[in-house]
Amino acid sequence: MTASDLAIEVKDLGVRFRRNRRGRRSIKDLFADSSRRSKPGEFWALRNVSFDVRPGESIGVVGRNGQGKSTLLKMVAGVLIQDEGSVTVHGGVAPLIEITGGFVGDLTVRENVRLTAGLHGMPRAEVSRRFDGIIDFAELQDFVDTPYKHLSNGMKVRLAFAVVSQLEEPILLVDEVLAVGDKAFREKCYTRIDELLAEGRTLFFVSHNERDLRRFCTRGLYLDKGRLALDAPVGEVLDRYNADYNAG
Repeated sequence: MTASDLAIEVKDLGVRFRRNRRGRRSIKDLFADSSRRSKPGEFWALRNVSFDVRPGESIGVVGRNGQGKSTLLKMVAGVLIQDEGSVTVHGGVAPLIEITGGFVGDLTVRENVRLTAGLHGMPRAEVSRRFDGIIDFAELQDFVDTPYKHLSNGMKVRLAFAVVSQLEEPILLVDEVLAVGDKAFREKCYTRIDELLAEGRTLFFVSHNERDLRRFCTRGLYLDKGRLALDAPVGEVLDRYNADYNAG
């Protein structure tokens, strides 16, 4: 398989953080110390993680809290830089990886839709054409000119999904944020994800909901203590994860 046959390539990926301090190491630290050994107070959130993803695959990422799942998605999205290895993404990504969705608090819903879609390369005329559909999907008809920071968490999730799911990017990254929405909206989101998968999009899906993972994903990645413990069909991965979880 050549690189042109892949959507995502992850090779020997590693990233480390400091305990008891906010954020990553400083830029000065990054240039001053290229050692792969952890300093006191540092830990590897991910290490020696390697896998390839083919276009159109639907990948479910599982593991206990704090095992590196969301960190991995952020690195695929390009918003977090690795300390070791490489992440190569062939094509753009539509990220739904945190509740803010990259929106700006002081801008209105209308302004945020235009800004976010535009930053992903959607032409202004296309944003205008799709705008009403995005607002209808998000059920925010009465809040178009409301600053984003005044929306409830549920409204923020609805807006983020409505915008991101309209992007033409070939890779969709979805974290646990959908758990914030109510049941009716989740079902609407799930129908949209089904449509995107039918179009041949690639899905990277982090969830603790086993039913959702089995519904959308054919392949699973099981992260344990920052390592890739298993890369296999999603049913096999969930069985292994559940066995490990029940064993304590």
